[in-house]
Amino acid sequence: MDLHERMEVLLRLAEEIGLQVRKEPLGGEGGGYCVLRGKRILFVDTTADAEARYETTLAALAPLSELDRHYLPPEVRLDLERARGSEPPSEDSP
Repeated sequence: MDLHERMEVLLRLAEEIGLQVRKEPLGGEGGGYCVLRGKRILFVDTTADAEARYETTLAALAPLSELDRHYLPPEVRLDLERARGSEPPSEDSP
């Protein structure tokens, strides 16, 4: 699964859990999650490169425990766990 596909999975999931996804030019390093006037909004910075958009979106969504009740492809689930700081140990770890 490539980066674009992973990003699409995250954005679909954000909408499924009730976030409004807004794609805006924010200078290349912006984006994130906020609540404005009672609405949950995920901003995606259209001027950032694909990797930065993905990592920022992961970081924004990681604290939302409601994601755990939804199916995510294994690659995206691992990325989410990494963003939460709870990546499972690798096979090389003792």
